[in-house]
Amino acid sequence: MTSLYLLIPLSLLLLALAVWAFFWAVSNDQFDDLDGPAHRILFDDDLAAPPSRRRAKAPAERDEPRR
Repeated sequence: MTSLYLLIPLSLLLLALAVWAFFWAVSNDQFDDLDGPAHRILFDDDLAAPPSRRRAKAPAERDEPRR
């Protein structure tokens, strides 16, 4: 019975905190678009350019002189 004196006010405090968090989220427009961000992450990035298939020049073919 004595534990109820602690648990009931604690549960009421947690309930008040949850209600405050809900109203804060609504007032700060957290629930405007629920589907957009979930779909946007799938189509966000562009495709990467394919890697170049050119071969590197051999040391004798380079333009700069060797020292």
